[in-house]
Amino acid sequence: MDFVSPEAEFRDFLANGKFMIQRCRTSGRYVFYPRIAEPGTGDTDLEWVAPSGRGTIHSFTVVMQRPPKPAYNVALIDLEEGPRLMSRIVGSNNDALEIGQEVTAEIEPGEEEEPVLVFRPTGSGV
Repeated sequence: MDFVSPEAEFRDFLANGKFMIQRCRTSGRYVFYPRIAEPGTGDTDLEWVAPSGRGTIHSFTVVMQRPPKPAYNVALIDLEEGPRLMSRIVGSNNDALEIGQEVTAEIEPGEEEEPVLVFRPTGSGV
């Protein structure tokens, strides 16, 4: 049996339009980034599950580039299920972003059409 890395599995899910994270069957804790064992316990009984896709902005920064390239953001997102991940926020002016703001996951084409996970502000204040 060939070994497929958890990262490769995650990217395959994205390529098929699915945002999936791991959950330990024993503890019930959610795990992100993709791994072969649960941090802290070493338990390898991990399953792939679909998260709610909802989260909040924990922190963000705006990266300024030399014109004509536009500025872009890099954000830490706290998923409703618990894990924190790094991503980008789309669909909003960088000046309108706020820590604690609610966001929802989306999958978009990235460089060379490889899909990437991004987040879009939801609710009021979008």
